[in-house]
Amino acid sequence: MNRTHNNGELRIENVGQQVELIGWVAKKRNLGALVFIDLRDRYGITQVIFDESFEERLKEVKNEYILSVQGTVIERASKNPKIPTGDIEIQASDFSIINTAKLTPMIIGDETDALEETRMQYRYLDLRRPVMQKNIMTRHQITRSIREYLDNLDFVDIETPYLNRSTPEGARDFLVPSRVHKGSFYALPQSPQLFKQLLMVAGFERYYQIARCFRDEDLRADRQIEFTQVDVEMSFMSTDQILEIGEGMIKKLMKDVKGIDIELPLRRFTWYEAMERYGIDKPDTRFGLELVNLNETVKDVDFAVFKNALEAGGHVKGINVVGEAANFSRKKIDQLTELAKTYKAKGLAWLKVNDEGVQGPIAKFFNEEQLEKLLTAMNAHAGDLLLFVGDAKYEVVCDSLAAIRNYLGKELKLYDPNTFDFLWVVDFPMFEYDDETQRYYAKHHPFTKPKDEDLDKLETDPEHCLADAYDIVLNGYELGGGSQRIYDQNVQERAFKALGFTQEQIDAQFGWFVEGLQYGTPPHGGFALGLDRIAMLLCGCDSLRDVIAFPKNTSATCPMSKAPTPVADAQLEELGIGVKEYESDKSE
Repeated sequence: MNRTHNNGELRIENVGQQVELIGWVAKKRNLGALVFIDLRDRYGITQVIFDESFEERLKEVKNEYILSVQGTVIERASKNPKIPTGDIEIQASDFSIINTAKLTPMIIGDETDALEETRMQYRYLDLRRPVMQKNIMTRHQITRSIREYLDNLDFVDIETPYLNRSTPEGARDFLVPSRVHKGSFYALPQSPQLFKQLLMVAGFERYYQIARCFRDEDLRADRQIEFTQVDVEMSFMSTDQILEIGEGMIKKLMKDVKGIDIELPLRRFTWYEAMERYGIDKPDTRFGLELVNLNETVKDVDFAVFKNALEAGGHVKGINVVGEAANFSRKKIDQLTELAKTYKAKGLAWLKVNDEGVQGPIAKFFNEEQLEKLLTAMNAHAGDLLLFVGDAKYEVVCDSLAAIRNYLGKELKLYDPNTFDFLWVVDFPMFEYDDETQRYYAKHHPFTKPKDEDLDKLETDPEHCLADAYDIVLNGYELGGGSQRIYDQNVQERAFKALGFTQEQIDAQFGWFVEGLQYGTPPHGGFALGLDRIAMLLCGCDSLRDVIAFPKNTSATCPMSKAPTPVADAQLEELGIGVKEYESDKSE
């Protein structure tokens, strides 16, 4: 077609030019003798003015019709500074209708009246909205910036298989039945982990991939069952060198996409420091409200919750909500208590500090000296609200106070939402213990290398064995992470055994991978970043669904295509699969 310009391109210097534009009718306004149409494409909006000679032909034109318009660029009498083309308009000389449109079930604009389920059912219309197109284009800018950065550092873009064997990596696999090998299944990759390590064995030295990954797990606002990660692996590099490459990539994409210069090197917290100060290994450091360890401070206080926690080898921590004592009613504190309980805390203790001293349900358990020590430890003054959790389990104390801290940070508007605060969390525990199964699991994955100084702890003290692992965090979200990998076959076998694998299990699940470690495996490591999550944060969205073209909803279904659906019996028979009769829950 003979389009001369897009709808975000024309400016005051184009006045007098003859142009042809194509786009969707975003808005039509009939002012009697004149009709104004906002013509929209992915680049923007241009206003077109039609005189009375077009009156009859324009009657049939409705919103979302596609028009081709010819005319002259003129200066607008009433300029619109809100759009880039707001200084000009097109005086139409002719137009044609390229295609018509039904009445849409939603408003096509930055603001829409549609519920999310409707937006997803008519996703092709939702994606026509300028705000959604901007999000998808921002995502494209991110991937382009990343590819440029890694290409310039001699990384090789290599694809890895989507169809592989099922390998335990922490979440449920999506299984794909084989028609040729009836009764056997492929698994969709939870990550390219083993393949990218084998590419290092193969000698490529520097690999990357914008990889699709699949995990059959419950969905939430920042999680999808199919997602995209920026996967990077390299040989012969120290941890510091790997982190330098990772944060260099972040610096470039922040400059390319947001025009923001971030300062390098990024801050680093050890895992233990992050847990102690923020109660979480993905801390939002845009605001204070740091946790205070009170084990020594309250060890002599005769309050049963504190006393029982400490006698069981547990912990007591607190948060000073500075200057908020008067703003928190008992009802609001009760709401915080319920939040703490969702993280398995037995309750939430509290004190309000005023000019006369302190008040609150637990004040009576403190003598004057103990109160003085407490106020000093928490740097508390008149007007402050003090919140406490004590429990025998460290994770309960940390999880509950971290949730309260994050809630208060948002509720009290303690940070600038336009701030981007990156950091690394390093030196993670190698293992975590599960009380139910009474065994250790890998904190990251079984191929993570222990810190050199902790190698002997694999068998003797797994609880205190640290991994050479790291996560990159932004504003309270884990963007991704990685580690140095185990490249010595003997160390890999020791790690498997520390995790409770028998030799038979190792051979059955990882034999093909372990075999590869026997042929001169180089020291190697890498990282993977969640592309969807990066895009969500850089676009200022609250949900991954707003930066993915065709996402699933919270029920893991697609309202547009209706996937997943049953398939024909003939297909199942060809695969050698039988499906049990299934009756959906009547409460649904």
